[in-house]
Amino acid sequence: MPLPSKTWKTRPTYFVLLELLTKKGDMSETDLFNALQGEFEDLGYKDFNQLLLNLEVAGKIRTTSLARGKKRIGLVQ
Repeated sequence: MPLPSKTWKTRPTYFVLLELLTKKGDMSETDLFNALQGEFEDLGYKDFNQLLLNLEVAGKIRTTSLARGKKRIGLVQ
């Protein structure tokens, strides 16, 4: 009986997030979440927010509030 072929990702989530922002520039929070979820199907919104918080505290990204409940995420130069 073959084992399930679920493999580990070779690139961490934070690296893919930073790569997306480098290629596409500033993105809205929902667009960024949808792009990440395309590569990491098991990524939840809570994990995504924790990832954003960690990267912002580390000084890698900046989040700005747009309208009510909407954020724009960009790289720190």
